[in-house]
Amino acid sequence: MIDRAYREGEKLGLAVWAEDEAGPYQTKPRAGTSWQPMGQPARQPHEYVREGTAKLMTLFHPATGEVRVKGVPGTPNKVLHPWLQQEIEEVLKGFPAVSGLPTESGKWLQWQQGLNGCIT
Repeated sequence: MIDRAYREGEKLGLAVWAEDEAGPYQTKPRAGTSWQPMGQPARQPHEYVREGTAKLMTLFHPATGEVRVKGVPGTPNKVLHPWLQQEIEEVLKGFPAVSGLPTESGKWLQWQQGLNGCIT
């Protein structure tokens, strides 16, 4: 059903976006070249304080490759829902005005054809 949405949804005028959260990622310095003496391991300075983890929220539009992202310390609903609502409102601003529900419901009915076997 998801694959069909990606392939055929745009043809029917249905916008298909996917949301995901990635992570957690450690918020610490990454390995790289350093200047410590040969045979001595690299060490963090005594002022270093570990900052925990971070997550990445993404909203992806497969038809165009557009992606909207935001890095956050965590993704509980109180963080995810307001961000998602704001991003979807921005996406909807780019759509033409809808003149009536019958056309849109017709597209939805056309989309549902053949899905009866998938939905239980």
